[in-house]
Amino acid sequence: MRVQDRYRLFSLISTASIRALGNPLRFTMRKTPTSGSLQSSSCAFLLLVLACGLQLSGCGWGSTDAATRGKEVFQTCVPCHGTDGSGNHSVGAPNIAGMKEWYVEEELDKFRAGVRGMQFSDMEGMRMRPMALSLDSEDDVKAVAHYVESMPQIRHAATLPGDPQAGQTIFATCAACHGDNGAGNEDLKAPRIAGVDDWYLATELRKFRSGVRGAHPKDAGGRMMRPMARGLANEDAIRNVVAYVGTLKP
Repeated sequence: MRVQDRYRLFSLISTASIRALGNPLRFTMRKTPTSGSLQSSSCAFLLLVLACGLQLSGCGWGSTDAATRGKEVFQTCVPCHGTDGSGNHSVGAPNIAGMKEWYVEEELDKFRAGVRGMQFSDMEGMRMRPMALSLDSEDDVKAVAHYVESMPQIRHAATLPGDPQAGQTIFATCAACHGDNGAGNEDLKAPRIAGVDDWYLATELRKFRSGVRGAHPKDAGGRMMRPMARGLANEDAIRNVVAYVGTLKP
């Protein structure tokens, strides 16, 4: 059972216990003549029990800091992205270790809001959306995004054929937002792409070109990316620019 669930259960038990204590006391006061001082004492006792129950039911939240909570929430991500965040090509899960907190948070919010992961042709996105929706609150989104950024970056060997030299010319357009070294730019909502798996970059470029990604009215960053991806002439252009990105070190 998760820490959060344990505290919720304890809170429910505490509330039930308080109600149980209150019932016999109310019964006694109805059946037995009492003075005002006795009634006041009974009310004070109930309030004291209630205060103690609330304090105990919430005591765990203060001791669970953002880093600890982020690691707990990340367990939801592990089956696809791995314990180290290195991803899994076979299920279309990208390498996310070390991705900037702002970007992870933004993308999770997009999945939660239905901006991403709502098209049947986006199987990876459709798998991701329920995972994002399983996060209980915006605080959990922030916590897990912070944890992802704290993870050491992992680089994988290239899996696609491509000509980095030809890709360098194409990348001049990408550098305006993602930077010469592919490190990204938060102000322009451009994520780090250096060190991202080539198969994932190629897949996302195809999604942007076809409108599977970046066509939603609320996806401002995606709408900026779509014309860039559509400027790639063919599959060779995609593989070449991705091959060049693979040479960059942010």
